[in-house]
This record gives sequence, C-alpha cells and structure tokens, in this order.
Amino acid sequence: MSDSTTAVVRQYFDALAAGDLDTVGALLAPDVVWHQPGANRFSGERSGSGEVFAMIGGMVEISRGTFRIDRVDHVMGNGDLVAATIHFVAERDGASLALDGVDLLRVVDGVIVEVWLFGADQDAEDAFWGR
Repeated sequence: MSDSTTAVVRQYFDALAAGDLDTVGALLAPDVVWHQPGANRFSGERSGSGEVFAMIGGMVEISRGTFRIDRVDHVMGNGDLVAATIHFVAERDGASLALDGVDLLRVVDGVIVEVWLFGADQDAEDAFWGR
C-alpha cells in the first residue's frame, strides 16, 4: 500500500511543479481536509477542494505568482500516510520566504483525503503572509 500511496503523492507534487491544476484537482478528494498551520491570513482548516484551491490561489496572487514548492527531497510512506520533506519559496512586497517543510498527506483509494503542513519557521511564514 505504501508504494501506491507514495506514487499518488509524487504525482501530486509533479503536477504542482508543472502547474497542472487539473491533475492536482483529480488527486484531491472533493471533500479533502487541509490543515494550514500558523497565525496568518491562510492559516486554519479548509474543507473541500474548492476551499483548498481558493487558499492556494490567494497565496499565488499575493506573491504575484512566485509561491511554489521548488524542491521535494524525500517522499516516505507508512500505510495510508505519506510524509514529504519539501522546500518552498515566495516573494512579495520586497520580502522573500524560503523555508523547509514537511507535508503529511493521507491517501485513500488513490486520492488525497487529508493534508497537514509543517514549516521550519512558522513565525517567519506568518510574518510573510500577514493577517
């Protein structure tokens, strides 16, 4: 099972990197639950792929298209859970953000049903995104 769940997550990150939002959308369950950490305008729990896409779209808009995961270092599976070590970047209003993180995704029946994100410096991320 871990091989198939890690394959789904690898496909998800490949689609994100390519800007293939149709594939990203197909890999997210319609009722996906997304846990965005911190105390910034994007923090909190999102329910459903529509809310998740709206949040990510907001990040892309505020960063003028610079927000992206620029590196996925390790993808590790354990049953229906997959952890990925990543690096993400963004720029806005003369400020830049470049942080390591861990994304923890739960995959059921070939789709991502829940996501938890962890950033290496949540205070810096909160300051960057603002309230």
